[in-house]
Amino acid sequence: MKKISFTKMVGSGNDFVVIDAWRLKGIRLPELAKSICDRKFGVGADGVLVVDKSKPAGVKMRIFNADGSEAEMCGNGARCTILYAGRKKAKLFAMAGTLDSELAGDNVRIKLTDPKGLKEDMPVKVNGRLMHINFINTGVPHAVIFVEGLDKVDVKNLGSQIRNHKAFAPRGTNVNFVEVVSGDYLKIRTYERGVEDETLACGTGSVAASLITSLKCGCAANSCIRVETRSREVLKVYFDRKGKVFSNVWLEGKARIVHKGEYYV
Repeated sequence: MKKISFTKMVGSGNDFVVIDAWRLKGIRLPELAKSICDRKFGVGADGVLVVDKSKPAGVKMRIFNADGSEAEMCGNGARCTILYAGRKKAKLFAMAGTLDSELAGDNVRIKLTDPKGLKEDMPVKVNGRLMHINFINTGVPHAVIFVEGLDKVDVKNLGSQIRNHKAFAPRGTNVNFVEVVSGDYLKIRTYERGVEDETLACGTGSVAASLITSLKCGCAANSCIRVETRSREVLKVYFDRKGKVFSNVWLEGKARIVHKGEYYV
């Protein structure tokens, strides 16, 4: 058996197994992600972050979901990666693009790639009911649905149906249910693609919800929106908006190391 050293990290409720890339030579990463993320027979996590700190200009990150699929981007994972690397200002290289970052203690800010693919009020029929769903790609695809009584929403059941709906084929979408408390404060619950369940937080989902809310609520063009996640931790989303075009999008929140250990493959 091969022994792999890992670090368990949490970013606002999203938990990750973080492993240095050089430790994984000869290891099939999709299979490793499925086994190590298992909450009964593995370490337990929403995903695996494979980190290469040898980049001269920054840090490279690969993200594998709990089901073994590789993701283009993960906001909270990116923040954990920067804390793990311990660099106050670094470029972060992910499949979705190159991100800027800022680290101060356990507080991490990352600048996301500019959002794309905005669609407002898409008519989607779910369980015979017509829903109007907003969509935007903030590094990965996100559906945003505004609700009242967020705590009563059956996130796993409804989220699963929307995630796999033909309207978002072929790769599907993450699904965010959002309750607006005020123009600059939201509560959110997210069904994550690749985890195939509700998670305690989603960074790119919090960003997606903030951007869509700014359009619907007419927030200022230069805004900061606070997003309360299922974990009760609050993420901050900063952005510039000109009409329906967004730029200078930043995600900010805390991250921490939970423990370190060894996993046997």
